[in-house]
This record gives sequence, structure tokens and C-alpha cells, in this order.
Amino acid sequence: MNYLALKYLHITCAALSGSFFLLRGIWMLRDSDMLQQRWVKVLPHIVDTLLLGSALIMVFWSAQYPFVQAWLTAKVLALLAYIGLGTVALKRGKTRAVRGWAFIAALATFAYIVAVALTRNAMIPFAFSG
Repeated sequence: MNYLALKYLHITCAALSGSFFLLRGIWMLRDSDMLQQRWVKVLPHIVDTLLLGSALIMVFWSAQYPFVQAWLTAKVLALLAYIGLGTVALKRGKTRAVRGWAFIAALATFAYIVAVALTRNAMIPFAFSG
């Protein structure tokens, strides 16, 4: 597999991962029974494993490493925040309000990760200020 194919796999998995999270968050807010479906519990883990695996391979192939490249460091730290917020939103939040706020924060964090990936600029939220 060449680098470009791997990059497109990574982008596809990122889009699928974000879409699945959005869908599961909406189902959570609506108390949908869909969250209990087996495929809903399994498929996101498969997609996220491919997403992480493709990211790690791209890091090694490109020799661009987190804690060396600021934009990759920002993505890794934001990913950790996204995972934490996502678990509060979908599982660990004690109330619907807590889960809802965590869901919104996780979506904002996901948007930040995508923006950093597209611009390779960790300071993207401040790039448009006067």
C-alpha cells in the first residue's frame, strides 16, 4: 500500500468515525434502543482501530512525529480529550445534561482535530482573529 492510499484510508475512517459518533450521540440524546444493537457497539471499534493504525503507519512512513511537529502534538492531545469527552457523552455521564454537554464538547474537539489536520496549524482557532 502506498502513502496516498493509506492517507485516503485514514481520511475515510476519520469521516466514518465522526459520523458514527454523531449518530450515536443523537441516539443517546433520544434514548434510542439503536444504541443496544450489536453492530453499533462493534463497528465503531473496527473503524477506530483502522483509523489509529493508519495514523501510526503514516507517522512512521513520513517521519513526522508528535512532540516534534506541533500540529501532530495538538492532534494527539485533542484526540485524548475527544476520547475522554466521548466516553462521558456516550457512557459515563451521570445525567442526560452532562452527556449532552460532553457530546457538544466532543464534536467541537473533533472539528478542531480535522481543522488541524487540514491546515497543519495547531493554532487554527486563533488564525482568524484580528
